Amino acid sequence: MKRILIKNAKIVTVMGIRDGQLMTEGDKIYKVVFDGCIDEPHDEVINADGRYLSPGFIDIHTHGGGGYDFMDGTLEDIYNASKAHMQFGTTSIVPTTLTGSKESLLEFIGLFNQIDRKREGFPNILGLHLEGPYFAYSQRGAQDPQFLRNPDKDEYREALSKTDRILRWSFAPELDGSKEFLQELNKHQVVSSLAHSEATCEQVVEGYQNGLRALTHFYSGMLSVTRKNSYRVAGAVEAGYLLDDLYVEVIADGSHLPKELLQLIYKIKGPDRICLVTDSMRAAGMPDGKYILGNKKMGVPVIVEDKVAKLPDRTSFAGSVATTDRLLGTFYQYTDAPLYQVVKMLTLNPAKLLHIDTDKGSIEEGKDADLIIFDENIKVDFVMVNGKINKNELCR
Repeated sequence: MKRILIKNAKIVTVMGIRDGQLMTEGDKIYKVVFDGCIDEPHDEVINADGRYLSPGFIDIHTHGGGGYDFMDGTLEDIYNASKAHMQFGTTSIVPTTLTGSKESLLEFIGLFNQIDRKREGFPNILGLHLEGPYFAYSQRGAQDPQFLRNPDKDEYREALSKTDRILRWSFAPELDGSKEFLQELNKHQVVSSLAHSEATCEQVVEGYQNGLRALTHFYSGMLSVTRKNSYRVAGAVEAGYLLDDLYVEVIADGSHLPKELLQLIYKIKGPDRICLVTDSMRAAGMPDGKYILGNKKMGVPVIVEDKVAKLPDRTSFAGSVATTDRLLGTFYQYTDAPLYQVVKMLTLNPAKLLHIDTDKGSIEEGKDADLIIFDENIKVDFVMVNGKINKNELCR
């Protein structure tokens, strides 16, 4: 098997950043040496020139990029949307759906079953994140209101029976039928997340006790403290802080959440339960202008201005146009988190949430050779997926 040596690197580990060398063999990390040299035969040498060598980023919530949306309806759209994120350091991706009809959901599942999840020249396509359709109307954001509904036992059981590729499902746990739905997700080992919800803190705690594991796009589409009959009632945001083991997704694009909230989230949740996500739509990596969120024919019109996607009336954000390198740079700039901990929020933390951390998410011997190199400005100029260098995106 081919061996590639990466030298003169600042290796980003889960414990810190150290100078060292790394060798891959085939699709795995073969050897890592700190403050020394690997003196073994190899086929190719990559000189990192003192830049950072990191695990590849794992984006567990994205709707598209590069002008493509995962809901556009063809295999090539799925591949191209995934590929668009690769140049920015994403080596593993979880395509995310939008709320739609039962027929469109099952049709998309059938299409996704045909995907080659390890197609050479593309990121690892890990599996599906179903966002909706079981959401609260008042917290719908850019989700199409005509398709919102309570959990439908026949519908979700049929969906789960037709594929083993659903990794996550986001829903509102206060809706009628949600407890049974959560039990079904647990049965199928699908990661459950709260999203677009009116749930109180008490209801989130109950969901957590029954297996709820994450809060989708923290702060967005959920309640904080509200008043009911003059009394203050804590919401999902407070539950996210109270429940230490609950993961929170953070869209660290500098727009969805201000600097002060990013600082607060890091201060309370710490480095181990934050997953940075793009929640990107098709305009990620594209110029400002008019776009469609979701399927080109049936999706929601949005405008992108100042690197933010919004509904045309500007009443709500409509996903983001972020890429993973932007998330890293923003969170690192706005908080006092050290760089290696912010990298962890894009690598090991999402890997742990998805139960794939035995293979991905950190630089360790025997793990998958999904690696990137970036400089002090977080400019990614080297991407390796499964031990293969992405030549098209290698800028020397």
